[in-house]
Amino acid sequence: MRGIYSLVSLSLLLGAWAGPVQKRWDFKAIRNPAYPLDVVDKLEESIMPKVEAWMVKRAGKTNNCTLENASVRREWSDLSVDERKEYIRAVLCLQSKPPKAPKNKAPGSLNRFDDFVATHMTMAGMLHSPTNLFAAHRYFIHVYEKALREECGYKGSQPYMNYDRYADDPVNSPLFDGSDSSMGGNGAKSDYPGVPQPFPRPYDKIPAAGGGGCVTEGPFKDMVVSLGPKSTIVRNVPANPRADGLGSNPRCLRRDVNKFSAAGARANYTYMTIMNNTDIDSFYNRYLGQPQLKGDPHPWGIHNAGHYIIGGDPGGDFYCSPGDPVFYFHHGMLDRVWWIWQMQDPEHRVNAVPGQAAMPMPGHGGGHGGMKTRAAAAAAAADVSELVVDLGWTAPPVKLMDLNEQLGGLGGELCYIYV
Repeated sequence: MRGIYSLVSLSLLLGAWAGPVQKRWDFKAIRNPAYPLDVVDKLEESIMPKVEAWMVKRAGKTNNCTLENASVRREWSDLSVDERKEYIRAVLCLQSKPPKAPKNKAPGSLNRFDDFVATHMTMAGMLHSPTNLFAAHRYFIHVYEKALREECGYKGSQPYMNYDRYADDPVNSPLFDGSDSSMGGNGAKSDYPGVPQPFPRPYDKIPAAGGGGCVTEGPFKDMVVSLGPKSTIVRNVPANPRADGLGSNPRCLRRDVNKFSAAGARANYTYMTIMNNTDIDSFYNRYLGQPQLKGDPHPWGIHNAGHYIIGGDPGGDFYCSPGDPVFYFHHGMLDRVWWIWQMQDPEHRVNAVPGQAAMPMPGHGGGHGGMKTRAAAAAAAADVSELVVDLGWTAPPVKLMDLNEQLGGLGGELCYIYV
């Protein structure tokens, strides 16, 4: 790790705010000086007075969640090397635990880590409907983080990936440099074709970046991928013995760590997604790159762009993407973006749910053709107050609206912030 970490006191920001808060929240965020704050980092810091005011307004309704006891999710490069290794240890531990998924439903689930992949595969329609996408993935990440803590003794929080920090050279970033404190390296050079996208030429493909083969460096070089593929774009991946992709199909972890995809998730795109879209439907659509902005050279939206920074197999497979451990970093960042958007106007945005003007999720590279499934259609037509997020064998079903508030939602079980 380069440089000496600096302390940025958010209490300075909060102290400048002249609202009714009696006690300032005095949290010192540890920053890696190799990465100056980008516009989204600064935007996040600027919302903290609103966050504190929102907590004061909700006094007695936060289920004992406070800014003082909230867990803190941090960017990977802001963690110390020892903290990164502790997280890696917990993921490897989860991959060593026996599965809980029913064998008759997911015989290819070899361990607890695979259980989450199988859940994502079987619940894809529900997880990716417009109404559910944000909240259901918030729950999915929370349950995964909880498993790391309760089953593998992890003491920290789920890290996230700030796309902008690594956009110029993701292969040599602390996340992908192949060191023993990274989440593994790039895949070997292969005939990886790049990622088809549902946009007119010349924007119809994210170019390959020189990888796509098996990961050969870092803590996950020996990882066995079992589930899938179901919608892969990687050539020469053996077919799964089951049509639903849930059979056992052991193979290596493949990646194409991709700077071209990262270009579509830079801070300017994220900032515009947050600041230029004041209603939930327009925010949701821009998050997915819909509709295409005229002349935009990287039009795929931060959701797809973030996914294909990893690419490969199973990371580039819409259904099986949680099979790459970096999936949780990507969706952690997306959850962070949603939270920053919510906190611009919490009174009107926390419980806003994408609705009739939300466009269907465009097809991923595997060609699933957009999430126009029965589950998605049913969710769009339902009363949102009655919608349930059901993760099957992975976690108890919960009301969708209980997941919108990350500081006190789900009866206080959700209680965290991002820095």
